[in-house]
Amino acid sequence: MAQTLKQTFSDRFDQKVFDAVCSRSLVYNTCWEDPAVDRLVLDIGPSDRMLVITSAGCNVLDYALLGPSRIHAVDANPRQNALLELKLAGIRRLEFDDFFALFGLGHHPGFERLYRTSLRADLSAFAREFWDKRIRWFENPRQGFYFHGLSGTVARTFHGYLRFRPRLAAGIADLFAARSLEDQRHVYDTRVEPLIWTKAVNWTLSRQVTMSMLGVPHPQRKEVQRQHTYGVAGFIRESVEYVFRQLPLWTNYFWMLYVQGHYAEHCCPEYLKADNFERLKQGGADCISLHTETVSEFLLSHDAQISKYVLLDHMDWMSSYHPAALREEWDLILRRARADARIIFRSAHASPAYLDTLEIGPERARLRDLVRFQPELTARLQPLDRVHTYSGFHVADVAA
Repeated sequence: MAQTLKQTFSDRFDQKVFDAVCSRSLVYNTCWEDPAVDRLVLDIGPSDRMLVITSAGCNVLDYALLGPSRIHAVDANPRQNALLELKLAGIRRLEFDDFFALFGLGHHPGFERLYRTSLRADLSAFAREFWDKRIRWFENPRQGFYFHGLSGTVARTFHGYLRFRPRLAAGIADLFAARSLEDQRHVYDTRVEPLIWTKAVNWTLSRQVTMSMLGVPHPQRKEVQRQHTYGVAGFIRESVEYVFRQLPLWTNYFWMLYVQGHYAEHCCPEYLKADNFERLKQGGADCISLHTETVSEFLLSHDAQISKYVLLDHMDWMSSYHPAALREEWDLILRRARADARIIFRSAHASPAYLDTLEIGPERARLRDLVRFQPELTARLQPLDRVHTYSGFHVADVAA
């Protein structure tokens, strides 16, 4: 049975940092999980009813293109749902070029006009209040939408850093311009790797404030520290080197956005492609409903059976400091699951200990007796993940 960890003074301080940074902010301006990998394991079809943690809404829209019956986008942070609301309003009310300017390039010189005349009326009261104060996020071509929010602030800081490191900036630009893995590796090994991993960069990556800005609470940071010899900075370096040396960057819209501050029409999420945008506009997005509440709160108030769960990485921090809430969540997940339901989630650890100790329901049944994990499947797919910042990708099927 999972136990609540005793918190040190440092733990409590780090938690306060995370809460202070994230509790009143848009944390994610884009999704940092690869939906192409999700598609391979979810096999989404017209009979599926899905529960998906909203995050920035990119992947919710990606799954909608596959035609499920319903996607419940659930997030306890109303600002994340406000972002998906704005995207849905844009899909309904805008032409593709305007929509791509907003969410592909991250800026539109006429955003205030579009917002006032076409988008605002479609938003909830909270979303209107939120975006009324943030119109400027889309109006500056040099500091557009993807340089705002917490993760966007980290990206903006990195861009500012590159202005003082022109040789490194040129190397990174050529890295993304490469069109073969051989050329990409050569640029990284000779022009990027020797310059990027300075003591200052390693120190910055190891700070909880930096991790909090990226939406990483300190329990996740500690998981990384425990399993990597060189701590968080070493893990990030290992992840970056795998992506930059083993996967084609010219199709990697995740890292392109973070490094360049915008997408390109040839390298962007599926919902930002013209044909897919039209499919969403013609009814493909109608399956999406938004819920500002926790996963447990949603499952307690809705009795529809769920066939596919996409739960991101929130269980890491729940397992450390809210194990009772995590037990309740799993109990509700399984109670609301269709007989053939599949559950996917990510973790900072390849094999998080809580999966072996969780006991569910009044019978205290072991989680591993209630679901069948698919380690061989995830081992095959993990190398394909274009983000590569999670050690663990987990797929679980409801046990017959």
